[in-house]
Amino acid sequence: MRFRHLLFFGLTLSFFACSEDNAVAPVVEAETFNGEVVSATRFGGSLHDRAAAIIELNTGGLGVLATSESTDGMLSDKTREGEDYWFLQLDAATNLISSKTYGGSGGDVATDLIATQDGGFLLGGYSMSKDGDASKNEGFHDTWFVKTNASGGIEWEKSYGFAGHDHSYSVLETADGGYFSAGFLDVTASGGAGNENVKHGVGEFWGQKLDATGNLQWRNYFGGSNNDRSYKAIQTPDAGFLLVGFTESDDFDISSPHGSYDIWLVKLNSTGSLVWERSFGGSGVDIAHDALMLPNGDFLIVGQTNSSDGDISDANGDFDAFAMRVSAEGTLIWQQNYGSTDFEFAQSITLGPSNTFFVTGNTRSADITPSGNAGNNDIWAFQITDEGDLRWQQTWGGSGIDLGVDAVFSQDQFLYIIGSTDSPSLLSTTTLGNDDLLILRLN
Repeated sequence: MRFRHLLFFGLTLSFFACSEDNAVAPVVEAETFNGEVVSATRFGGSLHDRAAAIIELNTGGLGVLATSESTDGMLSDKTREGEDYWFLQLDAATNLISSKTYGGSGGDVATDLIATQDGGFLLGGYSMSKDGDASKNEGFHDTWFVKTNASGGIEWEKSYGFAGHDHSYSVLETADGGYFSAGFLDVTASGGAGNENVKHGVGEFWGQKLDATGNLQWRNYFGGSNNDRSYKAIQTPDAGFLLVGFTESDDFDISSPHGSYDIWLVKLNSTGSLVWERSFGGSGVDIAHDALMLPNGDFLIVGQTNSSDGDISDANGDFDAFAMRVSAEGTLIWQQNYGSTDFEFAQSITLGPSNTFFVTGNTRSADITPSGNAGNNDIWAFQITDEGDLRWQQTWGGSGIDLGVDAVFSQDQFLYIIGSTDSPSLLSTTTLGNDDLLILRLN
């Protein structure tokens, strides 16, 4: 996961990241995936309702996390103005079962969701609130974790941060029953707090280890003198962690910089000490947004790039989506670009059938599929093998901005894609507000 503001071609786009399980589950056998849209459903109120993450529940239904500004429509329990976490539980046909919001009077931005071993959920993100459901705030944004029971009732909530922007983009449950978060520490505003080591620069990879009730066990940051952000955390078989994101730095913890922005992997041991770090990319902008671990310990990583040299090959357009496979020791095995003549962005990766994977993101290219581009940004999903071969792709969009954020492939072999849309009548759906949460169910 992981709320992001990225500026390209004079347009600021806001993206949310997602989180999947640390290791790939046993493969689900299926016939050839055809991608037929069975249903398209909007959720929200009259204001901005933006997708963050989706998971499959052990009941066969779905858990969805979003950020909502609305106080009407489907947001019947929300009385506060501004952004709040929004947690929905749906059945397999995407019918709404329950809806709850969490937050205070400040902005509360949801980024990631996991189901916990005790049958509840952990919601991650960042918050400006110190009232309502949020008991504390140390600065502008603090990382904020909300632990709920199975029905969404709060069991505990914890926030951690300093004077500046401190974000959680990815959460996971650890093997010892605790939790781990990857994100961003505004180390300049924190005055170097948040780590035992030397102060670095603007922002850093930030790893936080919590116990089962949310108490902080340790935290460390890593980076250089510029902007470095971790968007994904994976627990490795040795009880350590892999942090995945990007670095703009060429000093301190970054040993082999390539270009202006590099894909950056940081391997930690179980107590948060640096084991190794690796940079990948070319001379341009290369950013990793999501990753998962394969059964043999390798990692599949996806993101965006505008490089055409170094570790990046076969550039197509202004920005391409990319996937790369990296060994458990951080060695690049293969890298592949996907896209066409304009702008593409890979936001998330999830396990698919028969040793394949679905990547979800966005495209502006008119020639990426025969259906063309419907408007500004279209939702884009594609299927690849563990060797990076493209098996299937499709786009969906309207006249506005449509963003693909996360996806999950269910045990009954449907692909659920969540995103956000401000397009009227997208796939014959009716607009609810400024931005609507959108869920596509594909056969």
